[in-house]
Amino acid sequence: MSCQVEEEKYTARSVTYSLFQSSDFPYEGTASVRELQSGELEVELNLKGATSREQYFFPTHLHFGSYEEADAVIATVLNPIDIRTLRSTTVLGTLSDGSTLQFEDFTGFDGHIKIHLAEDGPDYAIILASGNVGKNPNSPELFDRNKVAVCTLNFPN
Repeated sequence: MSCQVEEEKYTARSVTYSLFQSSDFPYEGTASVRELQSGELEVELNLKGATSREQYFFPTHLHFGSYEEADAVIATVLNPIDIRTLRSTTVLGTLSDGSTLQFEDFTGFDGHIKIHLAEDGPDYAIILASGNVGKNPNSPELFDRNKVAVCTLNFPN
């Protein structure tokens, strides 16, 4: 019998941002960004709110700019949040503008995260939770759900 030591997956660097309730649906949570040993970044989203036994996924985007900017360009599509667990994990790759982010880049990133009720149709305009990330202010005192802009599926040209 031998002991096998599992190699640590993450470095010690991580940062967590709040995701605030952004509609009449009572969902809020956190976005945690952790640096992998490879230098890549993993984004883990955790919501608090109603779960379901049915299979359903909330679309999630990392955007450039602050949450109140209209027509904010999508930096990347994150893995959707499963309503059964209210969790999602995504390893960030190349962003829509061709850039990649290291940990230092992310902490200075001008961006935000939005979680939609649906992939398309009228429910796409319902933002369940959102929050600024990177260098943008992320506090309950400064968040105003009335200023959350509905995003369109814009990508840089």
